[in-house]
Amino acid sequence: MGAHALDHDLDDLAASARAALVREIDASGAWDADPVWRSAFEAVPRHLFVPYYYVGVMGGHERRWGEDPDPHRREAWLRGAYADVPLATRMRDGELVSSSSQPSLMAKMLTELEVRDGDAVLEIGAGTGYNAALLGHRLGDDQVTTVDLDPEITESARRHLATAGHHPAVVTGDGARGVPERAPFDRIIATCTMTSIPRPWLAQCRPGARILAPLATGLIALRVREAGYAEGHFLHTPAFFVPLRGDTPPEPEPPRLGGLPYWARTDDLFRFLTILTAGSLDPYDAYALWEREHQPVRERYGVTVSGADAWAWLDDPQGPYAWPLP
Repeated sequence: MGAHALDHDLDDLAASARAALVREIDASGAWDADPVWRSAFEAVPRHLFVPYYYVGVMGGHERRWGEDPDPHRREAWLRGAYADVPLATRMRDGELVSSSSQPSLMAKMLTELEVRDGDAVLEIGAGTGYNAALLGHRLGDDQVTTVDLDPEITESARRHLATAGHHPAVVTGDGARGVPERAPFDRIIATCTMTSIPRPWLAQCRPGARILAPLATGLIALRVREAGYAEGHFLHTPAFFVPLRGDTPPEPEPPRLGGLPYWARTDDLFRFLTILTAGSLDPYDAYALWEREHQPVRERYGVTVSGADAWAWLDDPQGPYAWPLP
């Protein structure tokens, strides 16, 4: 079989795999609140943004890539590109530094961003460029800015986007500082884990803007009420992302949970609480609170940012359970 026939077969496979992924996201209900995102996932070819990625194998990682001379391995790469799983796209000294997020989680986050026609969006963490392409399809490329600290990541994202026919603003810089030259923004979405909410983001937002960011294994959705003030609740969705790198506080050390019941130590919601309150609440006190409040779900927690102060809280920002954020 010639190379042209192989390429044609892969094009057909990509189309059918993309359609299957859309059906899978459909079934998850991720975009029920804004089904317009369905057309973005139908139109944007994910495989163009992951020309190679890494999968875990015994003793390390295996690289899958679209230029593999073995047609069976090329097919495995293509099928994997449309699996509803996160893909490790950049490793450095055995450490994951960039990835393509799970598509159904991306769909959920984009829906929760609550964009409207004409909104200007800032994405923190360029990754492969796939998320920026989805935003560009929905809003137009000129409304989208994506930023990343690593010039290798922004260069590859820019190249992937161009291959897919998209040209949003791709900026190399510290995402914690935002992109003031492209402000003001109506929406900010982060695709990397934060330790707190950077104040420059608020300063670069219009009143009424929405910020969606991973924090403490959850997703915080904030509404910016005025310059320097934002508040909102966590979504119910758990979220695990690569940490933001740059001019930000270091990640807190994971709390030591020895001595607590095993089921508590392994419970996702309890670990969320211990990470959210790390440095300000002893894990044993956190456990007592968690039991007393009937093991509260993520949606009961929230965050307030007011000037130089930022705090997490349970149920009420002025209530008895509040903890400072970095």
